[in-house]
Amino acid sequence: MHIPLDPSAPEPIYEQIRAHLAEAILRGDLRAGEVLPSLRALARDLRVSVITTTRAYNELVADGLADAVQGRGVFVRAQEPGEVRARALERIDDLLGGAVRTAGTAGIPADELRRRLTRVLEEEER
Repeated sequence: MHIPLDPSAPEPIYEQIRAHLAEAILRGDLRAGEVLPSLRALARDLRVSVITTTRAYNELVADGLADAVQGRGVFVRAQEPGEVRARALERIDDLLGGAVRTAGTAGIPADELRRRLTRVLEEEER
C-alpha cells in the first residue's frame, strides 16, 4: 500500500498514515470488512517502526473507522454516513479548539484567526 509520507511535515508520521487510511475508508477505496495490511508489513513497506503503524491503527480504531480483531488483524468498519459526519465534526471542533487556544497563547486576535481560516478554505477549493 502506497502512503505518501513527508518527514518534514508538522504532522507526525503516524498521523499522516492515519489520515491517508481514513480518507481511503471514507472515500470507499477501502471497503467495509477489508483487512488492512499487517502492522509489520505496513511498517516495512513505509520504512517506519512498528510502533508508528500501531499508533496509526489504534487511532483508526479510536475514530471508529476500523476494528482490531486479536490474532486476525485490523478490518475496515462499515460506516454510517451520519456517524461519519458526526465524527468529522467532532474532530474539526477539537482541531479548531486547539487553534483558538494556540492563537490565544500567542496573542493572535480572533479576526486574524478568521482571516487565516478563510485563506485555508479558499486554498483548498482550488
